[in-house]
Amino acid sequence: MTATFDIMSLVGGLATALTSLSYLPQVRKAWPRASTGDISLKMLVALTGGLLLWIIYGALQRDWILVFSNCVGATLAAIVLGCKIRDVRAGN
Repeated sequence: MTATFDIMSLVGGLATALTSLSYLPQVRKAWPRASTGDISLKMLVALTGGLLLWIIYGALQRDWILVFSNCVGATLAAIVLGCKIRDVRAGN
């Protein structure tokens, strides 16, 4: 039973790291001003909203891996969303 738990923890941890950190390249690309023209605002709103709902769901289920991974993803997605809003307001 311990080996199964260790494998499950490893798989969950790797999944968390890969999916959460997958937003980092997008954050790096969106950070400079006027760099978000090819990113959909509606997609970012839907993605950030969906990740926030996963956080709520994970908290209700007391699944802290789900909460943690989606907190990281939601934070990074919200940064990109903020950059997109900044660029839309600037007319870019």
